[in-house]
Amino acid sequence: MTLIKSISGIRGTIGGSAGDNLTPIDAVTYAAAYGTWIKQQREKTNYKVVVGRDARISGPMIQELVMQTLIGMGINVVDLELSTTPTVEVAVPMEHADGGIILTASHNPKQWNALKLLNAKGEFLDAAAGQEILDIASNQDFDFAAVDDLGEINKNQAYMDLHIDEILDLDLVDAEAIKKAGFKVVVDGVNSSGGVAVPLLLDRLGVQTVKLFCEPTGHFPHNPEPLKEHLGDIMKAVIDERADFGIVVDPDVDRLAFISEDGSMFGEEYTLVAVADYILSRVPGNTVSNLSSSRALRDITEKHGGQYFASAVGEVNVVTMMKEKNAVIGGEGNGGIIYPELHYGRDSLVGIALFLTHLAYQTKTVSELRASYPSYFMSKKKIQLTPELDVDGILAGIHSKYAAENPSTIDGVKIDFADSWVHLRKSNTEPIIRIYTEAPSAEAADALADRFIGELSELAGL
Repeated sequence: MTLIKSISGIRGTIGGSAGDNLTPIDAVTYAAAYGTWIKQQREKTNYKVVVGRDARISGPMIQELVMQTLIGMGINVVDLELSTTPTVEVAVPMEHADGGIILTASHNPKQWNALKLLNAKGEFLDAAAGQEILDIASNQDFDFAAVDDLGEINKNQAYMDLHIDEILDLDLVDAEAIKKAGFKVVVDGVNSSGGVAVPLLLDRLGVQTVKLFCEPTGHFPHNPEPLKEHLGDIMKAVIDERADFGIVVDPDVDRLAFISEDGSMFGEEYTLVAVADYILSRVPGNTVSNLSSSRALRDITEKHGGQYFASAVGEVNVVTMMKEKNAVIGGEGNGGIIYPELHYGRDSLVGIALFLTHLAYQTKTVSELRASYPSYFMSKKKIQLTPELDVDGILAGIHSKYAAENPSTIDGVKIDFADSWVHLRKSNTEPIIRIYTEAPSAEAADALADRFIGELSELAGL
């Protein structure tokens, strides 16, 4: 079992021994560290933190531990209960809160959970803040409140609707055009928060919705990472229902993938490409994605006269560069849409609304829209790590071997070849090395990934 402590929060598997897994002791420790950090940011008499969770089975337990720890530190809590990651991000500034915590392990299986930490802007913490919290947790330097100074918990279940209100108020979301188009859509909510939030949004937009796995039980019906190999049910349902397309989200609704009307994958990489194409056609500007994202975004951006920039992997890195480059749209190729007009966070709900508007203005089917974009194919594979492996040494070996290709070391090792690329990096959320490749065909992308799996295994002595 596993506990991963990083600058972006704490993530682990439920059960087992403290310090090695995400146990109640670990949840309390890191909630207290975060609460301590919140109080260090500025001295005031009334602190407030927004807390929400996805539908994981462990969610209510972890959330109670976290909230009770915060009120024990004299911090008031706004309890959103079942929510989405972007909804919590939107709620923090709307509540004028000092921060937020989302209890979710995103795309990880049900045995995982995590504390994802936000600042007062509703954005993920930067590296410096994250390290401060790790240091506080390590030193156990906590100061709890006296009995007359305990915080309070106030429940507020309105924020999914308020989040949707904010989306519908955006200039580039055309609800009337969407309603007029008369779309029929299948939604796979992976039995988590998206099963509630996505149909709420679609109902407001006049979209006929067929629900698949939309009961927020936390019993994920398939691997919750929205990849082709996990999505056979919705691919079949889109065809059987004669739907215009399918929508797939991960458990906390910050990753978004589409299924075309013929049951084929639109491609999670192309979620951002399609939304960017629409945004850039209305508001010229720059775009940002991470190093593991498709070249197609670069091509679309340049077609519209903008500049494309690549950041290190991680939402906070993308957001930082988006602000630096004044990007009008950005995100990550895993289906994460960041639209600054709403907020600086990956948001499947705003992605759905913008995609529906784009599609409503077209005379194309979803598969025809996909075919209109530059054609690249990605392979996403991984190697499981063991504690004794010198991962940095292995990646250094790859860098040395391909020195003539001028590989990037901004985040792991990325090697750009003439018509393809490979990106190798340690995961921030799992004990693995991720191998991402892109090439002109699926077969070439898979072959390139398999080649580097072999080279990594050889260097590791596996």
